[in-house]
Amino acid sequence: MSGRTASQVIRCKAAVAWEAGKPLVIEEVEVAPPQAMEVRVRILFTALCHSDVYFWEAKGQTPLFPRIFGHEAAGIVESVGEGVTDLKPGDHVLPLFTGECKECSHCKSEESNLCTLLRVNTDRGVMLNDGKSRFSIRGQPIHHFLGTSTFSEYTVIHAGCVAKINPNAPLDKVCVISCGVSTGLGATLNVAKPKKGSTVAIFGLGAIGLAAAEGARIAGASRIIGVDRNPMRFLEAKKFGVTEFVNPKDYEKPVQQVIAEMTDGGVDRSVECTGSVDAMISAFECVHDGWGVAVIVGLPSKDDIFKTHPMNLLHERTLKGTFFGNFKPRSGIPTVVERYMNKELEVEKFITHEVPFSEINKSFELMLKGEGIRCLIRMDA
Repeated sequence: MSGRTASQVIRCKAAVAWEAGKPLVIEEVEVAPPQAMEVRVRILFTALCHSDVYFWEAKGQTPLFPRIFGHEAAGIVESVGEGVTDLKPGDHVLPLFTGECKECSHCKSEESNLCTLLRVNTDRGVMLNDGKSRFSIRGQPIHHFLGTSTFSEYTVIHAGCVAKINPNAPLDKVCVISCGVSTGLGATLNVAKPKKGSTVAIFGLGAIGLAAAEGARIAGASRIIGVDRNPMRFLEAKKFGVTEFVNPKDYEKPVQQVIAEMTDGGVDRSVECTGSVDAMISAFECVHDGWGVAVIVGLPSKDDIFKTHPMNLLHERTLKGTFFGNFKPRSGIPTVVERYMNKELEVEKFITHEVPFSEINKSFELMLKGEGIRCLIRMDA
C-alpha cells in the first residue's frame, strides 16, 4: 500500500475524543503525509494505558479537545518524510511517547534519556515541524496526543519517537512494551538494579508495578513484596514473581515499619509505582540503611511535597527517580523486545482483555472499573 499512498492524504478510521469524559466516536479522519523528520505509521494494535484515561477525563490538567488519544501500540511504517534515513516503509515499529534525537546533550549522555527536543509534552497537540496537526475531519484540525495518537488506523509521528524492532516479534504482544512494561521493567533493572538473592518491595500492583516485579523476578530477587491497598490484585501478582503481599489497610502502623520488621531492617530495593506521595515516602523509608535504594516511578499531584528526615539519607539510603525506566527510546526499547523474543520477559500475562477497535470504549470501562491489566485493541476488527 505504501507505494500508492506515499505523499497522499489517507482517509481512515480513528476514535476521536470530542470532549472530556465522553465516549470516543469512531470517525473518518484525513491523515496528512509525513513532513520532514516524520513518519506515517499504520497502527495494527494499540492498548489503553492509564495516562490516556487521565487526560481524557481532563480533571487535573489542561483540556485539549477534540483529540485522538493512544500511545501504547505497534504498527508498520507506511511512508517517511524528508530527512528520515533510518526508517523505511515496511519497518515494524513501536511508537513512543518520548523520543531520542541522538544529538542533544541528554541523548549524548550515557546517564540520561531525557531528550531535550522530544521529551514528553502532554499539552502539545500539534507536530513540532510546523505547529500544525496532521489529522482533520472535514477541514477541522484534530489534536494529537503525546506525539503518537495511536487510536487511529494511521498516524504521523516524529521519527525520533519511533523504535524499529525485530520484524519477527508478534505485534499484538510487544505493543505493551512501548509504554507501561518498559517503564516498570527499566525502573527495576536499569535503576534499582537488585542483586541476585536480594529483597525487593513493589508499591502499587497495576501494570507498571507488575512490570517492576517482573524485573525483580528476572534479576533473581529472593523475595518480592507487593504492596497495594486493593487485595484483588494479589492473586494476579503471583504470576509476576511476587512472593508476599502487604495491604497497608491491614495495619495500624506505617507500612514501612511493617516491611522493616518482615525483612530484618528493610528491603534492599523498593520501586514505587502509585503516584501517591505517601507511598513514595514509605518506599524510601522501608529500604535498609547502609545500602538500600528506593526508586520513584509514579507521577505525583502537582501540590505534593516529599517529606522525610534527612537522617534517612545520611544513614546511606539512596532515593532515585526515573522516567520511562531510564531506557533511551529508540536504542533501548528494541532490546526489551529482544528480551521477550529470548523468552526472558513474559508479556502475554499483561494482556488480560481484548476488544475490536469498534468497541474501544469497552476498554475505558474496564480500566475505570479497575478490571484487568491491559486491554488490547485490534485495529482491523
